[in-house]
Amino acid sequence: MRKSVFKDKVIIITGASSGIGLASAKLFGSLGAKVVLASRRLPLLEEAAAQIAAESGAQTLCVETDVTKEEDCKALIDKTIERFGKIDILINNAGLSMRAMFKDLDLSVIHRLMDVNFWGTVYCTKFALPYLIQSKGSVVGVVSVAGYSALPARTGYSASKYAIRGFLDTLRIEHLKDGLNVLVFAPGYTSSNVRNAALTADGSAQGETPLDESKLMSAESCAKWLARSLAVRRSQVVLTALGKASVFTHNVFPRLMDWFTYSYVSKEANSPFK
Repeated sequence: MRKSVFKDKVIIITGASSGIGLASAKLFGSLGAKVVLASRRLPLLEEAAAQIAAESGAQTLCVETDVTKEEDCKALIDKTIERFGKIDILINNAGLSMRAMFKDLDLSVIHRLMDVNFWGTVYCTKFALPYLIQSKGSVVGVVSVAGYSALPARTGYSASKYAIRGFLDTLRIEHLKDGLNVLVFAPGYTSSNVRNAALTADGSAQGETPLDESKLMSAESCAKWLARSLAVRRSQVVLTALGKASVFTHNVFPRLMDWFTYSYVSKEANSPFK
């Protein structure tokens, strides 16, 4: 990838302390971007920023941000403008998952997922939008294949990802004539901390992943796909063969996909179906 594509671009990444967000921050830094790292875990952000500076010399800004709080999201944008004077790309990556049957679920879990995944995307996008329009930049929502084809035992997760996709697809149409690029980016299963932190029926963290993380796409590979997609201003990307097959089958043979998904998820370790 040509380094010139992202050189001196100001890129905000939420959920930048681990997983896809961290891998993306490192990659964009190596490509000459000015990277703003946002998450609730400031020490991890500062550690990542130091590593980025040492490896690539990229300029960074760390902003402690809870995306469920409107005022934090506004502060993130304000601090970015104060430091760098513009915003070229906003990557809404902060996300939370869950794993429990809806019949067993405390409704506070769905509220929490919507606050982080959907409202976090809405808040950050709202405050960044004037600057993104000015720069003819890009806004990204990292949604997951679960935002296209429902994933059982993840009602709140799938609902929030569908909501993000609907929000961003609408935003794209609203701004067809002013140069704003809107990318809905859907990784398949990617190795990250998201399954460890996933909430259970009572809202407590799952603590361990039910999948073999070594067999999943790496966060670094996912970050490279994200960069390639932004470089050519794609509007929609679905990753992995399984992810693409899932979306296609869901659209063309929805009932078949229901049975396939049920079978697939029921084979997970400690599946809620059992």
